[in-house]
Amino acid sequence: MTSAPLTHADGSPLRVLVVDDEVNIAELLSMALRYEGWEISVAHTGRAAVAAAKEVRPDAIVLDMMLPDFDGLEVLRRVRQHQRDVPVVFLTARDSVEDRVAGLTAGGDDYVTKPFSLEEVVARLRGQLRRAGATARRESPVLTVGDLTLDEDSHEVFRGGDEIALTATEFELLRYLMRNPRRVLSKAQILDRVWNYDFGGQANVVELYISYLRKKVDAGRTPMIHTMRGAGYVLKASE
Repeated sequence: MTSAPLTHADGSPLRVLVVDDEVNIAELLSMALRYEGWEISVAHTGRAAVAAAKEVRPDAIVLDMMLPDFDGLEVLRRVRQHQRDVPVVFLTARDSVEDRVAGLTAGGDDYVTKPFSLEEVVARLRGQLRRAGATARRESPVLTVGDLTLDEDSHEVFRGGDEIALTATEFELLRYLMRNPRRVLSKAQILDRVWNYDFGGQANVVELYISYLRKKVDAGRTPMIHTMRGAGYVLKASE
């Protein structure tokens, strides 16, 4: 079951700064963290990271140890001059024990080794943010888009008052679509969130399960699940 979102005590979204010089990695991390309901800023160099931290005052930082200008340890040192307690999760090379030890000794709060799973980074961040005082906000378990409703607790799905029976995987796919209404989701995003797959050679499973969902959710009704050619899929209320 999806964890309740973490927020500030007043319900406002948490701010996370992602720092990695590899644009694709930064984009994937940002995607996963935005799904948590957090506001994300991105930097690709040490100098940009320090500037961004001063501007947005993040509640946590995901910080790559190796950057093109200066390393993550120097970023941490400069950020901690004006924001002493911000939690920092380092990204380190798998075989670099020295990096991990140095990062924790310098005041980093945790580390994740590359290659990593997005789920692991999210879990580590959630742990650090909880310790820093973030609170879990329990939203209504019922998602509603147009005449389609999904109960995350009971796993019941209805469209126009008619119950729809879904398999566990179909349910997770529909839940992801309904949590992001009117947002185009790529096959890669769907694979990572629903199946936790790497993105190579598995895109056909998304097409297959989208077709299963359409037969159950859209059959005999105005379609809600749409294909955006070359981009992905989007769920929106029927007009």
